Amino acid sequence: MTFRRQRKDGLQMGKENDNKAVVGRWFTEFWGKNVNLAVIEEIAAPDMLLKYSLHEPRRGRADIRAFMTDFRAAFPDLNFWGTADLIAEGDYVVGQWEGGGTHTGPAFKDFLLGGLPAATGRKMRFTGTTVLKVIDGKIIEEIGLDDGLTAMTQLGLVKPV
Repeated sequence: MTFRRQRKDGLQMGKENDNKAVVGRWFTEFWGKNVNLAVIEEIAAPDMLLKYSLHEPRRGRADIRAFMTDFRAAFPDLNFWGTADLIAEGDYVVGQWEGGGTHTGPAFKDFLLGGLPAATGRKMRFTGTTVLKVIDGKIIEEIGLDDGLTAMTQLGLVKPV
């Protein structure tokens, strides 16, 4: 394993701090309690990839906007928050999070394991870790590993043994 030293001129550390600021804003405005969909145009790359185990991969601003619009309609109280400091190395930023919401909205069919009829009242709360790639201030990809089994069990899409 090799470790990169901070450059004496601080350029690498500055880039990593800038990338952490972009990701922090994304987590707050896209995934946080009060969504700001304008953030997609501002800091997501035009062909950004969004990939989590619970959903089909999404690519591009329009697809990502549609995903979050539908997700928030089905789970109006949807909220995710960081549970540890962001870690940055080069173009990558890693974040740990926790979150969830209550399904009180319309039917939701975006889960890979099945859909939910309207307003089930079921709650999900789960954790995950996400790796984001940031190039020139734009998020190129967000790939997360989440505890989808917990969420699917809570929503009744997977039956406990």
